[in-house]
Amino acid sequence: MKTRITLLLLMLFMSVNFGFAQQDEECGNNLSIFDSYVKSKKYDDAYGPWKIVREKCPNFNRAIYVHGEKILKHKIENSSGEEQVAHLNDLMLLYDQSRVHYESRYDLGEILADKANLAYKYRKELNKSDEEVYNMFDEAFTKDPENFDSSIGLYTYFSLAVDLYDAEKKTAQQMFDKYDDVMEMIESIEESYTEKLNKLVEKEEAGTALTKNEPKYKANYEANLGAFDKVKSSMDNKVGERATCEILVPLYEKDFEANKTNGEWLQRAMNRMYAKDCKGDPLFLKLVEQKNTIEPNADTAYYLYILTGEQKYVDQTIALSTDPLKKAKLYKGLAKELKDKGSYGKARQYYMEALKLNPSDGSPHLSIANMYAKSANSCGDSNFNKRAVFWLAALEAEKAGRVDGRLRSAATQTATSYRASAPSKTDIFQEGNKGESISIGCWIGRSVTVPSN
Repeated sequence: MKTRITLLLLMLFMSVNFGFAQQDEECGNNLSIFDSYVKSKKYDDAYGPWKIVREKCPNFNRAIYVHGEKILKHKIENSSGEEQVAHLNDLMLLYDQSRVHYESRYDLGEILADKANLAYKYRKELNKSDEEVYNMFDEAFTKDPENFDSSIGLYTYFSLAVDLYDAEKKTAQQMFDKYDDVMEMIESIEESYTEKLNKLVEKEEAGTALTKNEPKYKANYEANLGAFDKVKSSMDNKVGERATCEILVPLYEKDFEANKTNGEWLQRAMNRMYAKDCKGDPLFLKLVEQKNTIEPNADTAYYLYILTGEQKYVDQTIALSTDPLKKAKLYKGLAKELKDKGSYGKARQYYMEALKLNPSDGSPHLSIANMYAKSANSCGDSNFNKRAVFWLAALEAEKAGRVDGRLRSAATQTATSYRASAPSKTDIFQEGNKGESISIGCWIGRSVTVPSN
């Protein structure tokens, strides 16, 4: 009897295994078929075998979800009406299923952002309101902010907050809070890319060749930083006249008493007033002094310098700033204030300090080049030498493009413009100083070599 039972169980086990083997073979064959079709971009042909594998063996291979997204996006773009909506809903479901079967490979924030981006793009077809789509983005931002790093998604999230403000469904404070939330998230992402990029720039500037893959990494970091630069600019444009001094001052005056011990509120309020050039209003000083009383930091010291012009606050700004990238940003701010006042020598000093801390940011080079160009008439002892300053300005501008891919085009155009103002080949021939070094006086205190070709 025991032998019969054992044989029966063995046969049952073999039958089950044979069934799985058959299923695995079918899924394997269909996987190979749809994988080949997808690689050839024959998405309609891939749809059938892909669907078989997805339904019978949902955890058979991650290609089900990687290729499935491409297949369904193709179906969505090439359909309309109920058929398109069905494919849209199916892609939403596929995003969820990717988390179910390959959770470690699909972060929650990434999936929720993908679904929200899809819903926004096809909000009319899906009959989604701005509020519904905003809430989808908000879920991603709230539940897994670390992995909600889509530049498009973050901009759309904020843009919808502004639209809801315009529709009187959000208050001005809620809109500004969301601006700060998203901007702080972007700055955190940028910091990560910048730190990686700086290592490669420093390596190149030291004369060490990059390894085989490092140029790709560098280009990727620059592309991502460029994308987020555009997002920040678009956010500021979107806020536009909704954040003028006429709007900000009464808003912050009204809420000051309730928030005067709230360091984050004070920080955000004074930052926005400074960004919108409201520093001349008495409220700005009130905010800065209050923040400095309860939580003094590099920002409050910097703003106090802006308001008073006292050197002690410059020293305090530098002393209180410990994060290299934030310190570089403060140095740039100090440099700009001095540049605007015509204190070019001191401004250059702070721009150079910023470059030491953040060498992949080429903007200080462009600012220095601009100061050189503006000083051409006052920093040469002859007409030729005055115009020679533009060579120096061009060389400085070119440095910006070399270290910062985002500025490559602007740097090239700027350098070309400066060289057009420098002495011509005819001027050099007449002067007879080809290849000689020219010392440039006044605050510049640099030398430049006359081109030999």
